[in-house]
Amino acid sequence: MKSHELLVNRRDLLKQLGAAGMAAGALAGGAAAGGLLGGLAIAGEQPDAVVPPAAAAVEDRASTIRITAVNPIISAGRVFVKVQTNRNVTGWGEIKGIEPVTAATLAASISQVIVGENPTRIEHLWQRMFRSHRNQRGGPFMVHTISAMDMALWDIAGKLHRTPVFRLLGGPARDRIRVYPTAKAVKLAPGGPYPQAASPKEIEGLAARVREARERVGRDGAVMFDAHSCLPPVTLVQFAAAIKPSDVLFIEEPWVPGNIGVCKRIRRLVKVPLATGERDRTIWEVLPYLQEQVIDVLQPDVGYTGGISQMMRMAAIAETFHVPLAPHNTQSYLGLTASMHVAAAVPFLLIHEAYDDAALARIARKTWTVDAEGYASLPDGVGLCVDIDEAALAEFAADPKFKFTWPDVRNRDGSVADY
Repeated sequence: MKSHELLVNRRDLLKQLGAAGMAAGALAGGAAAGGLLGGLAIAGEQPDAVVPPAAAAVEDRASTIRITAVNPIISAGRVFVKVQTNRNVTGWGEIKGIEPVTAATLAASISQVIVGENPTRIEHLWQRMFRSHRNQRGGPFMVHTISAMDMALWDIAGKLHRTPVFRLLGGPARDRIRVYPTAKAVKLAPGGPYPQAASPKEIEGLAARVREARERVGRDGAVMFDAHSCLPPVTLVQFAAAIKPSDVLFIEEPWVPGNIGVCKRIRRLVKVPLATGERDRTIWEVLPYLQEQVIDVLQPDVGYTGGISQMMRMAAIAETFHVPLAPHNTQSYLGLTASMHVAAAVPFLLIHEAYDDAALARIARKTWTVDAEGYASLPDGVGLCVDIDEAALAEFAADPKFKFTWPDVRNRDGSVADY
């Protein structure tokens, strides 16, 4: 058969398939659905009939699941967000790190954007929430709230497909996840605040703590130092000069976010590995660190940086710079397990923060365990693989010890300090 005959036959076949697709679409949900090839046009030919654009087939007529309610519940100093559907499939997310009354109010308000929508259109709904109001785009309140919504939508998607979320993210890239704190991996708190320039005694005290931790975990263990943005640039440089690059896995939050020039200055002066990212929200705030090559490790927090959707994007961008993730996480087992799904699916992972909290474990029950070597098993179940006890939620909500108060961190002279 000659090439022009092949071309003619291919065109005839595509026409027939397009016609069949349109007929099937009309039977399933009206002629506007178009069918699989309903929007296809052959170059150089005029269609016999007006074909609806491909965008007309975006609406999911094969699925009737819709979000019916979003219920934010203030409990244990944070907000648990319950997203309900008309198919009795419920998703859960967690808002932490911002004032909870405001967060709950914002979650209830932004629910206007997603109620009535198909919860499996996760990316579309993320974009709608983030970009809906031009003057409220970004910032901790908006992004932390969207993060919880995003977790809940992935939870619903996993439950609908009867699979753990990490399977929907491309499947597991590893068999287990290295976590801390364990007997072989510890992170030191700074114990600050510290002055703008420290004394030899103060610097030696910090270095001694690193040496003591190294002796405790051994030469094959991991020591991390969390500067927590409370070591001013000069003090941070002094401290880093007092230890060797191999003494620590990384120094975390070596600066206050927001000034890339300061980050570049510290990077030039410090040879110890640097990590940051927990307070840098969305891919747009993380990108400058990578472009300017000021960090060695990226630390996104699934509850602070835009949820599972954004965290996966951050991992992909960081991978292009050969920068691994060491996710930050201080949430309950709900937010922590959401982050574990990303950690399971991304190729470049160093270690994951994972604290045990026996009290909060009554609210959110996990399905993974940590072995003797300090590795967590992958989440087991469907969705986020976390069970929520709503009776425990109500009990913690009534406990006054979790009432939010604004921090007041001061320097020795009484001036306000970063922490």
